[in-house]
Amino acid sequence: MRRVRFGHASVARVLELRFDLPTRSFPGTAPSGWRDNADLLVPDFFDPDTDRWHIAIQSWVIEVDGLTVVVDTGVGNDRDRPHMPPLDHLNTGFLAALGSAGIDRNAVDVVVNTHIHSDHVGWNTMGDKDSRGTWVPTFPNARYLVPNADYRHFAPDGPAGREPGDRIVFADSVLPIEEAGQLVGWSDDFQISPSLRLRPAPGHTPGSSVLWLDAGRPAVFVGDLTHSPLQLRRPADACAFDVDAGAAAATRSRIFTEAARAKAAVIPAHYPGRGGATIRAVDDQFEVDDWLDFESL
Repeated sequence: MRRVRFGHASVARVLELRFDLPTRSFPGTAPSGWRDNADLLVPDFFDPDTDRWHIAIQSWVIEVDGLTVVVDTGVGNDRDRPHMPPLDHLNTGFLAALGSAGIDRNAVDVVVNTHIHSDHVGWNTMGDKDSRGTWVPTFPNARYLVPNADYRHFAPDGPAGREPGDRIVFADSVLPIEEAGQLVGWSDDFQISPSLRLRPAPGHTPGSSVLWLDAGRPAVFVGDLTHSPLQLRRPADACAFDVDAGAAAATRSRIFTEAARAKAAVIPAHYPGRGGATIRAVDDQFEVDDWLDFESL
């Protein structure tokens, strides 16, 4: 498993699964929008023969400042996900992949959930073999950092918590870490260590956040701020999974602009291919300068 250096930080990529989704997941993007950007999207991100875009479910693991930090935790195994059929009752080798990357789950210090969606919090927990139906923290010695705005939104008495699917996710992937005393809620900016800082990035969800790494070579882990590089050239184009599409578009442009000015690598949660890139601003859109040096998925 190749690691990429960002100054004195090391970053590893741990894949859980890949699958494809129809382009109607971007309801405001005409079919021509995908085909006109084939030079950027094909073959890693879009298949023009099927009109489907490629998505990776993966975690990023940062080692910096004496900490091991896992950014987003995927879907998890054996989950009831009736609202997301591609994610229902998975049985993946994620934990083995984590081990193959040289990461001991017992040695993880911090878990960052950029937001509370089923494909970002699932491996917060795992089934307890000694107690059927019980979920326990996958990373027993970690602090789990969860945005307060998302906690309120997805909690059982919140706006999304009334939805059956979201209620299930909260119950099996969020409540167990809170009951274990490992959940740390945060608002505004949150400094994790000298090199790591969480910042709000609302729109995709109310509490969506980005994680800035500044360890000599900057990077920003943007979660679901962007699902496809299509949104680099078309930052106003919304994904159907955005809770507030307008706010998500504004946040996307703001973070991309900051990243371009800082020459920071943009590392989304779901890009296959090389995982992320440094970008530059061109009028009201963005272009890739260099893809990162991860193996292409």
